[in-house]
Amino acid sequence: MKSILIAAALGSLSVVTFAQQKELNVICSVQAQWCNLIQTTFSRTTGITVNMTMKGTGEALAQIMAERANPKTDVWFGGTGDPHMLAAEQNLTLEYKSAQLSQLHGWAQRQAEQAGYKTVGVYLGPLGFGYNTELLAKKKLPIPKTWSDLLKPEYKGEIQVADPRASGTAYTMIATLVQIMGEDKAFEYLASLHKNVSTYPRSGTGPIKAVARGEATVSISFIHDAPGEKAQGFPVETVTPTDGTGAEIGSMSIVKGARNLESAKAFYEWALTPSGQQFGAAANQFQVPSNKSAAVDPRMPDLKKIKLIDYDYAKFGQANVRRQLILNWERKVFNQPK
Repeated sequence: MKSILIAAALGSLSVVTFAQQKELNVICSVQAQWCNLIQTTFSRTTGITVNMTMKGTGEALAQIMAERANPKTDVWFGGTGDPHMLAAEQNLTLEYKSAQLSQLHGWAQRQAEQAGYKTVGVYLGPLGFGYNTELLAKKKLPIPKTWSDLLKPEYKGEIQVADPRASGTAYTMIATLVQIMGEDKAFEYLASLHKNVSTYPRSGTGPIKAVARGEATVSISFIHDAPGEKAQGFPVETVTPTDGTGAEIGSMSIVKGARNLESAKAFYEWALTPSGQQFGAAANQFQVPSNKSAAVDPRMPDLKKIKLIDYDYAKFGQANVRRQLILNWERKVFNQPK
């Protein structure tokens, strides 16, 4: 047995004792620079070799399901919480109650409890609208303030939203609207919105990037994706709907049957510390970190100014609920003429 101070270079983490495991296999579902920073820092401060693969949440879940009988992944880091909840429901991930749970925001603690402690929140990002300030002015369009604003005929062909069959962002949108409006009215809304949508990119960040580059005027996006585009000089701003919105809880899970379990637990604990949660902002990603003591960048969303719904992560993370909502979207929305 050997004791390692996991974040000696970062501070603020207690000693975690584990066996002579020197390797860790991680699927990372956040942006590449963020993945690279946590891979490099954790490896340097522990001596553990981190083998990291970057995949979107849908691909990550598919890989973990395919490897159920012989897992090759130890930790799944980041990405929208619904697929992590689905993995927990299907018993693909391990129950693990972090010693740091009491240090996390209530929304992260509640999600962990709902999942039977098979996942935990590492960040939160509200859903909203991105818009290109120059295009809005040029086309004399108003800033959308509510969900119903997006149905106005002047936005025809001006909106992008991702494809929920591939994007956790877009699935969060559907689940949010169902909780605000009820299922029937939500799909009536989405069918009307379809007439104003120019295209459905597969990536959740695709629409905000299109808005930033003037390829679309408005997007439905996680608002934390905009400041990084703005920092590159693009004319993009965001707003959250005044009638309420949902949020993703970016999550982390240990895969059941992990080959490097003790290294996985060490990484899990490190990633929940204030120091371990600094790398999102360092990579120009501005989700709200789950540790209450983590540094808050001024470009991160101010949750006090956002009307967040009481999003039911347990229900909308269930496989049958997710499957049915996406099938309904495909049938009632995507396959309908504009």
